[in-house]
Amino acid sequence: MKGALGIEFGSTRIKACLVDTEDPATVLATGSHAWENRLEQGLWTYDLDEVWSGLRAAVAELLTQARALDGGVPEIVAIGVSAMMHGYLAFDENGSLLVPFRTWRNTHTGDAAAELADTFGVNIPLRWSIAHLHQAVRDGEDHVPAIASVTTLAGYVHRRLTGAHVLGVGDASGMFPIGSGSMVYDPDLLARYRALAPQIDLPLLLPEPLPAGAGAGRLTAEGAALIDPDGAIPAGVPLCPPEGDAGTGMVATGAVAPRTGNISAGTSIFAMVVLEHPLSEAHDELDLVTTPAGDPVAMVHCNNGAGELAAWAGMFERFATAAGTPMGADAVFDVLFTEALDGASDAGGLLAYNHLAGEPMVGLGAGRPLFVRTPDSDFRLGNVIRAHIYGVYGTLALGMRVLEGEGVGIDRMHAHGGMFRTAGVAQRFLAAALDTPVAVGDTAAEGGAWGMAVLAAYRVQGDRSALSAYLDERVFAGLQIDTTHPEPADVAGFALYLDRYAAGLAVEAAAVAAL
Repeated sequence: MKGALGIEFGSTRIKACLVDTEDPATVLATGSHAWENRLEQGLWTYDLDEVWSGLRAAVAELLTQARALDGGVPEIVAIGVSAMMHGYLAFDENGSLLVPFRTWRNTHTGDAAAELADTFGVNIPLRWSIAHLHQAVRDGEDHVPAIASVTTLAGYVHRRLTGAHVLGVGDASGMFPIGSGSMVYDPDLLARYRALAPQIDLPLLLPEPLPAGAGAGRLTAEGAALIDPDGAIPAGVPLCPPEGDAGTGMVATGAVAPRTGNISAGTSIFAMVVLEHPLSEAHDELDLVTTPAGDPVAMVHCNNGAGELAAWAGMFERFATAAGTPMGADAVFDVLFTEALDGASDAGGLLAYNHLAGEPMVGLGAGRPLFVRTPDSDFRLGNVIRAHIYGVYGTLALGMRVLEGEGVGIDRMHAHGGMFRTAGVAQRFLAAALDTPVAVGDTAAEGGAWGMAVLAAYRVQGDRSALSAYLDERVFAGLQIDTTHPEPADVAGFALYLDRYAAGLAVEAAAVAAL
């Protein structure tokens, strides 16, 4: 048996997933390692030493599982690396990091993003790499003259493993706009940026964009030692182009064709909708990126996802332990989510804001998680938890209204992420929030690590078929897919909740100003 290894650096977990290259729907082994970002000197970051210690821990757990298989660890014939998109990793000519990694979560780039959007005529989100770079240029940061390369977290890990300064086109499209119908950075916008900041030669700094299936280098001896010091993964294994978590989310849900879309729910939450036609105008709420195959996508990205929901669940987990009946995290979520089904369709007048960090989608530069109720609201557990689940979707639903106004057609949304492990709850409420059927597959909880493993398998088994055809015919044909259609009462209830949510954003803004 031969295997493809997918690695993903998520916001809270580094995950590894091994699949059978002949049947990529079959997960052979998994491993993970928890990590967390830190707020240092006003900026969200991760220590890059933790990248490698966490990667080794996740892969070691995976290999331990794989050794229990009949025949032991399969021959690993392809590897792929994915990570949180956007952000800023700048290196000098010797490959030394110039400033600590600045993640997608930072919102200090507002002036740069606004100037770039005005110069380019397209929306440039605060978290995009070009916004981070240009903010450093505008601020005259000392490291700017020494920059020899800029990349994302996935691009950094891939380059350390292979020596190749490349990036999957989907991830690259979150660094700098990709030209319409092309696989390269928009040449007109590159020229405009050169006029705006002549001291910066972007074509020399940015990684080369590559489509899914392209060769992207091979694992070096140094790279093999970084992944597994014991030598179970040899040098020479080919790697596919490194991708962002948005791209692997599309692959993990089979949503890479027009009129399909996916929702990825984790520390952040975002929707990706593959477009049939160009949008009529630029929208601040929408990012224009691409699938891993280079097709145009409208992205609704929210900085805050299920983190606050998880914090509340953690409090109930601690309560169970203190009461002498300890429960695991999954069991706690099952109880709470099941209770949410007993809540009112509008969550009984309760409101929950999940803003641990700033939320550019609604104009908030910082976050203050809030739970708000009026004296006459229906304050009971089912409504509390339903309000928190609805709160995960609140800002996203506001952004999706913009796509609806553009007449973008969606036949079905696919969802993945840990909150969908409890069957029939988060999926049902998401269908109500979007008023669209929502599908969840067997691999929803594996998420992007599995999607990256599929892209790695496509690198060696794709026989050059289109990515969408490969996914339909080789990956999803035999998978169990559960589709939930929106229930009218839930749709109406969520609409009431969202109206209150939009009005209550003034309370959230006041909390940011006062606290």
